[in-house]
Amino acid sequence: MNIEEILDMLDELLDKAWNLPLTGGRCVVDAEKVRDMIDDIRLNMPAEIKQAKAIVSDRAEILSAAKTEAESIVRKAEERSRSLLAQEEIVRQAQAKANEILSQAQMKAREMRQAASEFSDNVLRQTEEVLMNSLSEVKSTRQAIRNVPRHNRPAR
Repeated sequence: MNIEEILDMLDELLDKAWNLPLTGGRCVVDAEKVRDMIDDIRLNMPAEIKQAKAIVSDRAEILSAAKTEAESIVRKAEERSRSLLAQEEIVRQAQAKANEILSQAQMKAREMRQAASEFSDNVLRQTEEVLMNSLSEVKSTRQAIRNVPRHNRPAR
């Protein structure tokens, strides 16, 4: 027998009950039959209702567990956020350091190019001076050879 049938029987029992005069609709029913029907209802109660009663009775425990889990999730999220921010700061610092190193390397490269250019210019200037002196000596020697009288010149 299911709950619907038992409730129909209970309704029928109330319909057949004797109405007491001047009591505002009160009636007389067989208490033993009503108790038996209530027991049948309890026995045939769907599992969902029993589970709902268990949930209601465990409500405080469930809410507490849910609150604890929510706090744990929030705590983990905050820790992850702090970790990501720390990593972001490390990356930012590394990028700044890399930019600084690159800037210094570019400055040193400019300085080295300038120094190499100045060194090359000095070497070439000195070489030019030596060549100019040598050329001047060659011209002087040639001039001196031309000015020597012909009879003092060796024969060819």
